[in-house]
Amino acid sequence: MTHASAANIVIVGAGPAGLAAAEYLAQAGYGVQVLERMPSVGRKLLMAGRGGLNITHSEPHEALMRRYGVAQSWLRPALDAWTTQDIQHWMEGLGQAHFTGSSGRVFPSAMKASPLLRAWLARLRELGVVFHTRTAWKGWDAQGNLLVQREGQDEPHSMQADATLLALGGASWPRLGSAGGWVSVLAQQGVNIAPLQPANCGFETAWSDLFKERFAGVPLKPVALSFAGQRVQGEVMVTANGLEGGAIYALSAPIRAAIAEEGVAIVMVDLRPDMPEQEIARRLAATRPRESLSNKLRKALRLPPVAVALLREGGQDIPSSPQALAARLKAVPVVLSAPQPLARAISTAGGITSDSCTDGFMLRAVPGVFVAGEMLDWEAPTGGYLLHACLATGRAAAKGLQAWLQDTGAKRYPLQP
Repeated sequence: MTHASAANIVIVGAGPAGLAAAEYLAQAGYGVQVLERMPSVGRKLLMAGRGGLNITHSEPHEALMRRYGVAQSWLRPALDAWTTQDIQHWMEGLGQAHFTGSSGRVFPSAMKASPLLRAWLARLRELGVVFHTRTAWKGWDAQGNLLVQREGQDEPHSMQADATLLALGGASWPRLGSAGGWVSVLAQQGVNIAPLQPANCGFETAWSDLFKERFAGVPLKPVALSFAGQRVQGEVMVTANGLEGGAIYALSAPIRAAIAEEGVAIVMVDLRPDMPEQEIARRLAATRPRESLSNKLRKALRLPPVAVALLREGGQDIPSSPQALAARLKAVPVVLSAPQPLARAISTAGGITSDSCTDGFMLRAVPGVFVAGEMLDWEAPTGGYLLHACLATGRAAAKGLQAWLQDTGAKRYPLQP
């Protein structure tokens, strides 16, 4: 008896985690059907590809592991089994060349997601994977069968499977398909779920009217942000209500936690991260005493108008001595009051907790149902770590599903397309 005749599997969600799981199981010989409520698959992958599809990072594996914070011990088996090198070889197998950028980030040479997604879907279809788009999962019926509703149908219908793998994403970018509607469905089954929160997100602050009118949409670079003992150098973008961009995204977890506990978080902005404080003071001291502050900062330090204006924000007195002003320029306080809404975040924190899952990512409360990707309670910065963990947990959950089928000999019903 072949695997394909022994069991059929339904995967709900056609993002990176779901497609990775489908590939592993189809290669193992199982019949796989993928349900996707959107009109097409891989929409969030395509959105990520607009910036070049940063799919993983080339830093040493242990350094990569640390990017997952408190979740690294839970994710380690999945990430150990699907490393940066594995992802690169996988891309090559799909005919997609790759390169490593100066920051260590790994990209496909095409610098977009569509060629890789097309090659991946072609492979999956060759393996016999069947896709059902515009098809939403609604939970289970009284007999434990999947409830599935196709677009245009008034009521859901039952769908039988030997095992199910859910890869429904978090709740960021809901227009791309990940709306978080699964939370209430699984909570009713007794699954423990940490509240979904924005990760890799911007934060709000109360700019003066003049500042936001003049500088909303203006990049502030290069800068370094410091908070909770961490320092990140990069770029941020001034918005009408706050800051967003890579440097602040990297600090979003501790900033979010501080705001939840204390109501605000004060981030220190270094406006000249490439220059020591003493050199800044020396250059300021060399300017003419009667020069305006703006001219001094422009001529001596080449600070753009947005940086000078940020220095003036908050109503604090600006130091007059070169040494004190240099110290302020290396640590301009910005008070952040709230994260941007979850729908605007790049990724989601929170989700299904580790104690709700077996080592093989099966839900303890719902045997035969496996979970992967952003549904799980972990977060990581941008830089390739998000996609890497989605791909790795998709494969790990698929392996767990395969082991469960083999151990239990589970075979319930043929699928009802």
